[in-house]
Amino acid sequence: MASFQYCLLQPSPFVVGSRKYINSRNKTKQPTLYRVNPMLSASLEPPPSSSSSSSSSWTYAKSGVDIDLESSSVKALISHFKTATQGKEPRQDRKYGQLTSKSGQFAGLIDFGDKLLALATDGVGSKLSIAAQLGYYDTVTIDCVAMNVNDLLCVGAEPIAFVDYIAAPKASPEIWASLGTSLATACIKGRVTLCGGETATLPGIVKEIDMSGTALGWVPKHMQITGDECSPGDFIIGFPSIGFHSNGYSLVRSIIQDRNVQLDQKIDRTMKNVSIDEFSHIQRFHTSKDEFPTVGEVLLNPTKIYVEPIVELLESCRNTQTPCSYSSIHGAVHITGGGLTNFLRLQPGKIGFEIIDPLPVLPEFRWLQELGTVSPQEMYRTFNMGMGFALIVEPQAATCIQEWLQQQHETVCKTVGLVTSSGKMIHRDENVSYESY
Repeated sequence: MASFQYCLLQPSPFVVGSRKYINSRNKTKQPTLYRVNPMLSASLEPPPSSSSSSSSSWTYAKSGVDIDLESSSVKALISHFKTATQGKEPRQDRKYGQLTSKSGQFAGLIDFGDKLLALATDGVGSKLSIAAQLGYYDTVTIDCVAMNVNDLLCVGAEPIAFVDYIAAPKASPEIWASLGTSLATACIKGRVTLCGGETATLPGIVKEIDMSGTALGWVPKHMQITGDECSPGDFIIGFPSIGFHSNGYSLVRSIIQDRNVQLDQKIDRTMKNVSIDEFSHIQRFHTSKDEFPTVGEVLLNPTKIYVEPIVELLESCRNTQTPCSYSSIHGAVHITGGGLTNFLRLQPGKIGFEIIDPLPVLPEFRWLQELGTVSPQEMYRTFNMGMGFALIVEPQAATCIQEWLQQQHETVCKTVGLVTSSGKMIHRDENVSYESY
């Protein structure tokens, strides 16, 4: 899903010293796979796309999502909002609630006394269409929470609360129960209180279930991470993803439809030279760990939530200067819609980034790229490609942070690149380059 907000240890060449949910679900019962919900069966429409042959290459724009058009549309929205308010912030004369962040950051920040409150909002996107086809919703609530809480981390905020919005063409106690159970799991992982939400039945407006949410976080005043301190020479620490997360699914769906790939088939049927072990990160709901997962299982693997290790790292750095001083952490990036171009949201046009020793590309990305003959330039602008989150830190802090995360949280991460003065994002191995988000 393309998202636009308003507002070691591995060898590396870098070495430097309010709503109640029905909860009647039996957790021990295996979900029925590939049951199509009757209320959705008439609306499982393919994503919009141009006519194509099996030999043609695919792009995100061709599948119906034009990132450049979305970016210009958001800019138009913001500029007209500012024009309508005559440049005056609605709460600039009040004690609390004044805006302290700038446009383009991963989360908005507002003044709240000796603290700053952070807000992020996002949705699951067209991944929900795959969940509808499979009749399996246990992972998409994790996506909904993850997309929001991970954004809060990018400004140094600790997530504390979450509200969700679920719209459907028709209410379904069975599906609502599944969503309630999995939403509880997601909130525990994200360390947030579910403090309210909205369920809307909208026949004639929505054809499938849609889900979005908003997360609230906090950070001590003057302790927010903005990316303004990033400078050439800083190191990039990359954190592995566990799949597509919740981005690019219009392109995914277009490709698998065009290539006649079925969600219930084993993924190895359309892959070469791949082992079962390479899919150990996939959450199974139909197959066992000793066999290849289905395409549906791979596509519904949830977004990784990075809250626990990142929040505890930031707290430790602030309170004890361990494993490094808090000031050594200059930026954070949640790699979602836009792929590697998300880095360019930090000081746009002033600094650049270069990926030199990347994290391994997960097999599902190689599978999709080959299946749809998608160019590397398009892949790295659409998907996380195996790196879901990143920190930008002073060079001398990089190894300390990685060792601390490994010891305290068994979190594997590595130095993957550095900040440059080019104003571009460059991936050296793939020979791709981007100049803007």
